[in-house]
Parts: sequence; C-alpha cells; structure tokens
Amino acid sequence: MDDREIRAALDRHWAASDAGDLEAEHEIYRDDAVLDYPQSGERIHGQRNIQSSRAAQPNRKRFAVRRITGTNNLWVTEYVLTYDGRPSYTVSIMEFLDGKVARETQYFSEAFEPGPSRAQWVERIP
Repeated sequence: MDDREIRAALDRHWAASDAGDLEAEHEIYRDDAVLDYPQSGERIHGQRNIQSSRAAQPNRKRFAVRRITGTNNLWVTEYVLTYDGRPSYTVSIMEFLDGKVARETQYFSEAFEPGPSRAQWVERIP
C-alpha cells in the first residue's frame, strides 16, 4: 500500500468511527492487531477484541480529526474524541504491516485551563 491508500484508509476509519459504524471502523486492523492505552495501562490483542471492547462502551462518541500525518508504515492522527459532550484531546499512533494496522497506541488528555503565568500569551483554540 502506498501513502495515498493508507491515508484514504485512515479517512474511512475515522469517518466510520464518528458515524458509529463498528464494522467499517475496524476494517483497518489486522486480525492480530495490538491496541495500547498507556494512561490506563491496558492492552487489547486482536481485531475482534478491539472491536468488542469499543462496542461495549456505553458512551456516545464523536470524532473530530484535526490532522493526520505519516509516511510508509507509521501514521499519527490528532483528534478530539468527545464522550457524551465532553472533549478529550487524543493522539493515535498507528503502525501498518501489509496495509493494515498491526499496532496502535492512543494517548488521551483531559482539557485544562491555561495557567495565569502565561495568560497574556495564550489564545484559546476550539
């Protein structure tokens, strides 16, 4: 797969994620994919387990991609994942093997107010 094909697969993945289409969302993963969530110390093995774990989440989710960058087999997506109206700023690092995701690591950040010490230089972003 070349970079254009991987980028198109990522665009389909994130659009399906936002639409709640679990089947299309998980087509991007290899059967033996591994997903890590470092903040919670969780690792999920296998495409079906990844899909099942996400299907079991009770929250309503929305995905707003801010940017995607990558080349060859390493791609990074920065996006805002909103659970029940509450945004979480997120980075997904995907490693591809034979055109599918072999490993993904997702990092989540809680929103916070700018510190007063730097307030004069801060511009609020949406």
